[in-house]
Amino acid sequence: MIEFQFNHILIHIQIVFYIIAVFRVLRKSKKLYLENYAGKNISSYNWLFQFTIVLTAIYMVVLLKNVFKFSDYPYISEWLKISLLVSSLFIFCWYLFKALNNPELFRNIDSKLKLVSEIISEEKNSEPPTTDEREYHEELLKLKQYMEKEKPFLNSSLTIQDISNEIGIPVRNLSLLINHQIGQHFYDFVNTYRIENAMDILKDRTKTKVTILEILYEVGFNSKSSFNTAFKKHTGNTPTQYRKYLNNSHL
Repeated sequence: MIEFQFNHILIHIQIVFYIIAVFRVLRKSKKLYLENYAGKNISSYNWLFQFTIVLTAIYMVVLLKNVFKFSDYPYISEWLKISLLVSSLFIFCWYLFKALNNPELFRNIDSKLKLVSEIISEEKNSEPPTTDEREYHEELLKLKQYMEKEKPFLNSSLTIQDISNEIGIPVRNLSLLINHQIGQHFYDFVNTYRIENAMDILKDRTKTKVTILEILYEVGFNSKSSFNTAFKKHTGNTPTQYRKYLNNSHL
């Protein structure tokens, strides 16, 4: 029936727009995570992105199934239907496994957080500016002294709110200071201190037996992949390559 086919097409158009909207929200969420978190919270974005990719792939198979359903090869549609039912079971188990073992993945982002680009836009429209050059330098000095003395980056779940509470700089100003003035995401800013600390440990000849895994947890990382990525971004080498280089230079 023409009406039945039209309804199918309309539903698929709505789903496509929905998927596009989800990816747009995820892109904004990633920026918010990078600008305000420096730990396990980043895993939430990675998980949500992976799950969305899987659901999008399933939808593409469903779309293909419906195309064959109205073609001269309806038997292919039936095979695709069976494969979807089987794969859905595995996906449901995967989702349940993640939910039970990593409940923190499903926590929301603080609804009060704003992207730095939005804050800058608001700053331009407000007179006078909320932070002048002198205040900026004072806050920057205060931030660096706190990071070097207290080493808050050792906390794997560190957030920009935590630092704001400790040094008395509003989250809004601190976010502008790090993400805009310094030119780094909060995530990269904190990881820089973590990598510098890790490099000091690797250079310490009394700690040659300390494993890379022990080092990454000690300096505030919570996964080997994120540690290797950040270390290579900062030094151009993996932690293992850097340690070998140090050992060879000592010979």
